[in-house]
This record gives sequence, C-alpha cells and structure tokens, in this order.
Amino acid sequence: MKGRVLVAGFTTRHVAQSAFRAGYQVYAVDHFCDQDLTWYTEDRIRFNELEDLPSAIEDICRQYRFDLVVMTSGAEDLATGLPVCGTSKEKVIRFLDKLDMQHFFEELGVPVAGLAEEGEYPAMIKPRRGAGGWRNAIINSAGETETWRERYPGVRYLRQRLVNGMPSSVCCVADGVRARAIATNEQLLRGKGESAFGFCGSVTPCDHPQSSRMIAIAETIAAASGCSGTVGIDFVAGKEPHVIEINPRFQATVDTVEMAMACNMFRLHVDACKGMVPDRPLVPAMYAARRILFAEKDKIIRTNLKQLSPIIADIPWPETFFEEEQAITSVYGRGETKEAALTILDKNITTVQQYLR
Repeated sequence: MKGRVLVAGFTTRHVAQSAFRAGYQVYAVDHFCDQDLTWYTEDRIRFNELEDLPSAIEDICRQYRFDLVVMTSGAEDLATGLPVCGTSKEKVIRFLDKLDMQHFFEELGVPVAGLAEEGEYPAMIKPRRGAGGWRNAIINSAGETETWRERYPGVRYLRQRLVNGMPSSVCCVADGVRARAIATNEQLLRGKGESAFGFCGSVTPCDHPQSSRMIAIAETIAAASGCSGTVGIDFVAGKEPHVIEINPRFQATVDTVEMAMACNMFRLHVDACKGMVPDRPLVPAMYAARRILFAEKDKIIRTNLKQLSPIIADIPWPETFFEEEQAITSVYGRGETKEAALTILDKNITTVQQYLR
C-alpha cells in the first residue's frame, strides 16, 4: 500500500474508489456511506448535515493517522490542520463564491457568461455557494426572482446572462502554475422541474466542435487559478464556449473520465500536487456515460442492488427509504462511439429500473 488516505466530503465514493485502485488504504467521512463505499474503504463515518462534517473528521482522526487527506464537495474550506492533498484553503476560498469566481474570469479575459443588469430578463439565477446546479433557475421577471428568494430564504445569489449551448466541462490537473487537460465531458442535466439544471450524469469525451477551444481556455484558467491537483472547468458550449464555473476539487465526472481515458484520477491528482503534470494530452480509449437515477416518488428500495455491479455504482443498502427526487444510484454505459455508449446506458437503465419498483 502507498499510504493511508482520508477522503472527506458530502459524497466520496468516486474518489475513494479511485484512491483504492491507485493502491492506497482508504478511509472516508461521507453523507451516504453506500454499500460500494465499503468495498473501497477500511473504515468510514457517516454524517447527516454538513455542520456535522468537522466533528466526524475529528472522530476518525482520533482513531487513525493519515498520510494524505483529500477534501471533496462541502469540505473544501475546512480548517483541519491535516496534510491536505489538493488546493489549500487559502486559495480555494476564492472559488467557492461564484461572484468572486466571476470576477476572476473577467480579470483573466476568458469568455464568460456576463452578469445580468438590474431588470434584465431572462437571466440565470444561482446561489453564490454550492455545487451541482440544483437551485439554478431561469427567471423572466422581478416576480419570479422574488419567488426564488422566498423558496430559498437567506441564500445569497447572482444573476447571469443566458448563453445557449451544450453543458460541458473540462477535467484538468494543475500544479499551481501549470495545467493539463485530461478530458472533456458533456454534462447531463435533469432538464425538468425545480432542479432542471441539476447535474445528473456525464458523457466522456465531449464531441462538441468547440472541445479544443474549451481545452485551451480550461488550461489557461486552471494554471492561473493557483490550484493544485484536479480542477474542473464548466462551460456552456455554443458557437463559442462560455466559462461558467471552476471547481477546485474532484468532480462528479471522475467515473466517466477514468473509463474513457483509461487513467486513474487519484494518481494524477497526487502527482500534480507534487509538481508533476502529464507532458502530453491523453487519448480516449472509448466513450463512457453515467446517469444518476432519482426516485419518482417516496419509496423504499428493498432489493439488494449490488448484484447489478459493475453497471451501477453508489449502491444503496436494502430497505433504504428515498424521498421523491432523491438520488438512488448511478448507471453506466460504454462503447466505441458515443451512440453505442448511450445505447448501452439506456439498456442498463431499463434493467436497473426493474429493481426500483
């Protein structure tokens, strides 16, 4: 084993799995603690609310010593005094506030969806903090703005001008001054309801005509950010790609990136934190797709879904209760073309749904 790693955050399975495959002894602090997280970790602690996360980290650190600590979504700016492998708290803070992020993009001179003027509609409204796009919405009037504010009281927000195109991203690794793009991704969104812009999966690589341009912009941003390790840059790719956000942490696209690019993101992350980034771009080995399935109504999943591995991940325990719209599991598809990968994904989803009734 290469050492003992703690992975902490709201969801950690994708990072823990990558670290395990890279040869590390893995421990986790996680909100879900799904079945397959136990396959890749020596021990784990589950927490309920994000405010419980620091004490959960303290608990596991009283039991074990760690060589590396990796923070995922929700834990990026925690002060733990531990040897964090990734972007430091001091540098990551700027990129947790989307307004500060916006100013960074504007100062860098990259194409970015601009801030909407007062009274300018339609516009995209989004929380200044948070990941996944779950509370993002298109607003068409001052009344709709007020409705959004009432739905999310006390949440600070910003409004951006709308840009049309494919939701996409570029996964990079950086050493604080240099960056290398690892993969482009098409992002799959819910597309309906209050969470229409919520992330629900990815396809890697992204075949958009602007992919090369996105790579160049993403490498510029990641290098200028001062971040270390894996960094994700979100785009809306139309006639020109517009930058939306920077994510200075492991991204939810890890699974499809590793499948498609035949790489190990944890190994690339650790190497980048040591000052080593790949000399040349990686070449895709296949297309990989992932989609998250959500509960259509309140339900209990009584079947043990682990029998469906490896076409699924984030596997809940039998008798787990899910509220309507809550994420249940992830399903995969892969193939030599995008169409083949999506066809396999659809077949696998049909198989999995038989066990979710």
